[in-house]
Amino acid sequence: MERKPKAGPLQGIRILDLTRLYPGPLGTMMLADMGADVIKIEDVNSPDYMRFYPPYIASESAGFVAVNRSKRSLALNLKTPKGVGIFMSLVKRADIVVEQFRPGVLTELGIGYEQARHVKDNIIYVSITGYGQNGPYAQDAGHDINYIGYAGILSSAGSKETGPLLPGPQLADVAGGAYMSMIACLCALWAREKTGEGQQVDVAMLDSVLPLMTLQMAHYQATKIHLAPGEAPLSGGLACYGVYSCADDKHVALGMLENKFWKMFCEMAGHTEWIDKHLVMGEEAENLRREIAALFRTKTRDEWAAAAKKLDICITPVLDISEVETDPHLQARQMVCEQVHPVCGGIKEIGVPLKFSATKTEPSGPSPALGEDTKSILEEIGYTHEEIEALSKEGIILISS
Repeated sequence: MERKPKAGPLQGIRILDLTRLYPGPLGTMMLADMGADVIKIEDVNSPDYMRFYPPYIASESAGFVAVNRSKRSLALNLKTPKGVGIFMSLVKRADIVVEQFRPGVLTELGIGYEQARHVKDNIIYVSITGYGQNGPYAQDAGHDINYIGYAGILSSAGSKETGPLLPGPQLADVAGGAYMSMIACLCALWAREKTGEGQQVDVAMLDSVLPLMTLQMAHYQATKIHLAPGEAPLSGGLACYGVYSCADDKHVALGMLENKFWKMFCEMAGHTEWIDKHLVMGEEAENLRREIAALFRTKTRDEWAAAAKKLDICITPVLDISEVETDPHLQARQMVCEQVHPVCGGIKEIGVPLKFSATKTEPSGPSPALGEDTKSILEEIGYTHEEIEALSKEGIILISS
């Protein structure tokens, strides 16, 4: 199946994707959705671990399918001189290499940034790690939970009763790894456009999630008050900004930071005595929260959402994951798309979040089988049929049947 992108603002950009698991693959997939030709390079003997993680759709990992669409697959043994030679041949024709190894690993393999510069002097390397290319933690192992722990995010989530609670999504993987690596690629491309020079961009997931705590850090610097989980204004401290349970045990999100919305809510609720308590904190907020909670238990979630819709105030339903794909707004925004996978059949996925008026974007195909595009990619860079067959027999490459 042809997966070369045919649309999008990044047409003509080629990215070599050496990443695995979640952060890098999600970022490179979104770049591929936007038109970049992303070649996913996996080890012939030890491919992306995500291929083997449950749950499965038919025989395919749902997680792998979700973050690797629109890419081409090259299975290559980079621990051999011939494998390194193939990689460097690809570097000559590439714009960006995105990698997710610990510092120094690619240099030991002979394909690090400084080595690649000798092959193409304006190549861009985007290096995603947990802690960065330098610093006391640079060589430490880590996962999302560790990075958000260091960043102060965990200590701000939860309540006084529960203590720190894990957020539902993997914030460091997505916001710190996937999104920041995309930004790194685009900024480095623009810099090269202006100067002609490539560079290596150091994307540390710990560094990259710290901006999520910008307001919290500012408030602490101003007050020097350490707030327990659930005490900060926007994470439990304000009664006017929180999640409330309804009569059907579903929930609504109440976001009444503006006085005009709060006043309309109090009038709708028949509790005008609440108007002057809009931004109270501490014990007053706890008492107000109990009263608001009792109110919301008198109607179902959808009844409250319908009533709020008429007034254009910030009360919205808290959707379960099973409800997201049927939400009319997300459908209208094409944020749930469907593709036909050769093994899985029709699968629903999250759509492309950026909407371009002139350079339309769309996924160019489902996730590839390991080595599915090995032959065609090598042919593109000048390898003959006989050379490809010989490389396959030597175990340097893998060609999917």
